[in-house]
Amino acid sequence: MTNEVTLVLFGSLLLFFFLKVPIGFAIGLSSVLTLTLCTRIPLQVVPQRLFTATDSFPFMAVPFFILSGSLMEQGGISRRLIALASSFLGACHGGLGMVSIVACMFFAAISGSSAATTAAIGSIMIPAMVSHGYDVGFASAINAASGTIGIIIPPSIPFVTYAVLTGSSVASMFLGGMVPGLLMGLSLIALTYGISYKRSYKDEQKATWHARWVAFKNSILALFMPIIVIGGIYSGFFTPTEAAVVAVVYALAVGVLVYRELTFKTIMKVFTESAVSTAGILFLIAAASLFGWILTNNRIPDAIAQWLMSTSKNPIIILMLINLLLLSVGTFLDTVAALIILVPILFPISAQLGIAPVHFGLIICVNLAIGQVTPPFGICLFVACGVADIKLERIVKSVLPFILMLILDVILVTYLPCLSTWLPSALM
Repeated sequence: MTNEVTLVLFGSLLLFFFLKVPIGFAIGLSSVLTLTLCTRIPLQVVPQRLFTATDSFPFMAVPFFILSGSLMEQGGISRRLIALASSFLGACHGGLGMVSIVACMFFAAISGSSAATTAAIGSIMIPAMVSHGYDVGFASAINAASGTIGIIIPPSIPFVTYAVLTGSSVASMFLGGMVPGLLMGLSLIALTYGISYKRSYKDEQKATWHARWVAFKNSILALFMPIIVIGGIYSGFFTPTEAAVVAVVYALAVGVLVYRELTFKTIMKVFTESAVSTAGILFLIAAASLFGWILTNNRIPDAIAQWLMSTSKNPIIILMLINLLLLSVGTFLDTVAALIILVPILFPISAQLGIAPVHFGLIICVNLAIGQVTPPFGICLFVACGVADIKLERIVKSVLPFILMLILDVILVTYLPCLSTWLPSALM
C-alpha cells in the first residue's frame, strides 16, 4: 500500500507540474487523487484537513506581516531606506549594487517575504543601476539574489510556518535568523564588489556627512519599525502574532500621518492585494498540509528517514544529503509548500542526529531561500525579470555566481550551528 500511495502521490504531482497546473492546485489534486485511488479514507477528510491546517493562532501573523510590508512599500519606506544606504555606499565600486543588497536586508526586516523584497527594492534599484552602466542581467541578478534574504532576516513567514509545524518558538526562530541573514547579505556584498571592481562599475560622488545625516533623519521612522516589532517580541511585551498587528498599525500611522504618501485609494489597493496574496499563501498551506498528512498517515517519512539513516551513520554525510534534497526541491516547489511537505519527513531525522530545532529550521529555510533564485522556477528571478522587463535567459548566467555564494552560506550555516543558536541562547 505504501509503495502504491508513494507512486500515485508523487507521480501525479509531477504530472500536474509538467502540465503547468498552479502549485497549490497541483498539490491538492494529487492528494485527492491518491485518497480516491489508493485508500478507503472518505473524501470528507479533505475539507477537515484544509480547515485544520490554517486554524492556527500563529498563522494569523502571516496576513498581517504581508499587509505591513505592502503598506511600508507604498508609504515611501523603501525609497528612504535606499537613500540612506546610497549615502554611505554609493561611491564604492559596485556601490549601487551594494545599496540594493543593504536595502533588501532593511526591507526584509519589514516584509518577511522574498518576492515582496525583490519587487519593492528592484523597482527602484534595477533602473538606477542600468542608468549607471550596469549590465541589466547583472543588476537584476543582484536584486533577485539579495531578495532571498527576505525570508531569513526576521520577521519571516517560513519561520512562522516551521515553528507551527515543529512546536518550536517563533521568537527563537526569529533570533536564529539574524546572523545567517547578515552572513548572506555580507557575502553577496563582497561578491558584488569583486565583480563590479573587475568590470569597473563605479557609480557616483561620495556623499557629504551632512547628506548622510539628512538621509538618516528621513529614514529613522523606517529603521524603528523592525526595532519596535522585534524588540517587542524578545522583551515579551507581545507575541509574534500581536507584533504583526503592531507592524500594520505602525505602517499605517507613518504612511498616513508622517510621510503622507498613503491615500485612501492607495490603502484600499494595498488591502486588496494583500488579501489576494494571503489567500494564495493560506490555500497553499492548506493543500500542502493535506499532502503532508497523507505522507505521515502512510509512514512515508519513516521509510525515508530509515533509508537516509541506513546510508551512513555520519551526521556530516546525512546533512549533506539533506542539503542536496532541499536544494533540489527548492528549484520547483514554493517555500511554504516545501516546508509543510518536508518538515514531517526530515524533522525526526534531525532529532535523531541531536540537531537543535532552531538550527535545523535555519538549514531548511536557507536552502529553500536559494530555491527562490534558482532556475527554472525561482520566484525572485521572475519578479526581477518582470521589473527589468527582460527574459529569464538574460539573468541566468549572471545569477550563477550568486547562487554559488549562497550555497557556501548554506554549508556554513549547516556545519557551524553556533551561527543559528548563539543569539537565541544568549537572549532567551
